[in-house]
Amino acid sequence: MPSSSPDGVGTECLLLVHIRRVIGLVTYRACDECAEGVITDVVLDEPFRDCGLGTRALSHLRSLHPDVTWRTTLDARLTRALLRRMRIPKSTGGRCSHARHGIVASTSL
Repeated sequence: MPSSSPDGVGTECLLLVHIRRVIGLVTYRACDECAEGVITDVVLDEPFRDCGLGTRALSHLRSLHPDVTWRTTLDARLTRALLRRMRIPKSTGGRCSHARHGIVASTSL
């Protein structure tokens, strides 16, 4: 379920919901103008970490933004393997040049 992130303007969240309870989220910025996206956080409740839900969430994010090339700012041990499996490289730079003008992120399923 896509949602606006409390982290700031231009940042979106993909909420992971199980039986009407939020069990995790993927925080990201996606710029449709330059076709780049940055995953800034992946959080998943402990009981759901090894059941493939993270992979499904990132696959869903890719389907929401099919023309976006994804990268990440994360280097935490828990997310490193997931992002490596999904072939999402670590970011070496900051935001795209369009970030100052607002980042566009789709919120429809």
